[in-house]
Amino acid sequence: MNKKIKIILFALIAIGLIGFIAYNYVMYGGARNLENEETNFSVTSASITSEFTINTETANKKYLEKAVAVKGKITAVNGNEVILDEIIICSFKNQDSSIKIGQTVTIKGRIVGYDDLMGELKLDQCFVIKN
Repeated sequence: MNKKIKIILFALIAIGLIGFIAYNYVMYGGARNLENEETNFSVTSASITSEFTINTETANKKYLEKAVAVKGKITAVNGNEVILDEIIICSFKNQDSSIKIGQTVTIKGRIVGYDDLMGELKLDQCFVIKN
């Protein structure tokens, strides 16, 4: 093989390796295990939604990407999503069969955002810590 082909082949392998590493970092690098993390805040569904309604920017600075325990009443269950007090959407990794509509529970999750148009607060990586 001549020198030019070796350089091109090496460059393609390097680009492929960098792409593979970048893909894995983006897809799996941010995964956290909230079950082992300390809870940053323990709040009721009414108090946290009130904070986001009054001043979204301040509430985002306080809660966004934090582990939060939210106490509220389950108003809907849709597969791996549980809705507390018709305003907080909690996404579970695995469906929890012990959850029933009408129960008051404390759910721990990570705040991922507030939809001010719909007035909904969204959490992911959720699990029940108290029934």
